[in-house]
Amino acid sequence: MEKIEYDFLAKPYFDEWTFVLLPKELSAEIRENFKVLEEGWGRMRVTAKLGNSEWQTAIWFDTKQGVYLLPLKAKIRRQENVLPGEEIRVSVLIDTA
Repeated sequence: MEKIEYDFLAKPYFDEWTFVLLPKELSAEIRENFKVLEEGWGRMRVTAKLGNSEWQTAIWFDTKQGVYLLPLKAKIRRQENVLPGEEIRVSVLIDTA
């Protein structure tokens, strides 16, 4: 089972939900190479990493913005001390098997 890792910097977006937007170019590359792995509503299962935390989640493709959205769980935000407006390094790993 091979996993492809994509690493990027992003500022969390705090609203009712907290998430980061994957960069447009990265989103385009992921969608081009792995769209077949998407489930309903552009949902793709991934493993996410932030600091020392790693968790199973999903990214969703936002057709209006042309990017994937990665939700950040409150538990992860607390563990990694994520603050509004602060740029963070995030990784998503896509299971290609």
